[in-house]
Amino acid sequence: MLGIDLSVIIPVYNEEKNLPIIYDRLLKVVAGLGVSYEFIFINDGSLDDSFTIIKSLSKANPNVRYIDFSRNFGHQVAVTAGLDTCQGNATVIIDADLQDPPELIIDLYQKMKEGFNVVYARRRIRKGESFLKKVTAMVFYRIMDKITTVRIPIDTGDFRIIDRKIINTLKMMPEQQKYLRGQIAWAGFKQTFVEYDRDERLQGTTGYTYSKMLRFAFDGITSFSNFPLKFATLTGFIVSGISFVLILFALYERIILHNTVRGWTSLILVILFLGGIQLLSIGIIGEYIGRISANIRNRPLYVVNETNITELNNKQL
Repeated sequence: MLGIDLSVIIPVYNEEKNLPIIYDRLLKVVAGLGVSYEFIFINDGSLDDSFTIIKSLSKANPNVRYIDFSRNFGHQVAVTAGLDTCQGNATVIIDADLQDPPELIIDLYQKMKEGFNVVYARRRIRKGESFLKKVTAMVFYRIMDKITTVRIPIDTGDFRIIDRKIINTLKMMPEQQKYLRGQIAWAGFKQTFVEYDRDERLQGTTGYTYSKMLRFAFDGITSFSNFPLKFATLTGFIVSGISFVLILFALYERIILHNTVRGWTSLILVILFLGGIQLLSIGIIGEYIGRISANIRNRPLYVVNETNITELNNKQL
């Protein structure tokens, strides 16, 4: 499979209705480009017939490769598995829900030919998404832009094309909490974008719940920013400063004015406030320590149940 022009990585979770459609559209894309190709479907613990459909596609087309996980390991890990095994000189990452149009791959590929290592798809419009999701996404991207040391493109997902230099760099990043769009930005090289209007999901329901999005956002922040730790430290200094001023005030009232500072309610409120700040700070530190612990254990990112990729099969033996 060496010398392939284009690899397409498609993470899959409960997408049985969309798989035949995205497969047909991808075939038209590679036919239009006139390139050699491989499609790598990663079944991330789907509960429907997604894997059965993927296997049938692989039997009909030898350029279809698949990896079936032993359970659901998450979107970013699924994409990483594809990156670990892809052979293309250029590689596209695209979800199977058809919100990102496969036809845009032609524009991404042609833009890369101008000498870019990364061409990401930047969203102008997000169709079919709730107001809350749009607002939270907008806020998250702009917060990330302000607090991270690496400039991560705003209003983008994982839909992009990357070259072999980027893939080789990503393979040297073994951390457990994957945030690929941040890792790709960190790698540097020549990067640009193509704008597009994102469609609504064609069929099925999204697997990205708000809790998963919150965890994903926190992974991104803790992977590329020390701001939460700095925030905890700064808050500690501010609270300590306020407490010191209150101590001086209490001493002045007692020694100079001979008054007793009253206020049981205010005392309880201050204790609760300080306790909350301490728990918040400990929680932030604990999140970072937890990530250190996960990486020290050095467990594999994913476990493969079945695959038709020869190299991966050999590693499993």
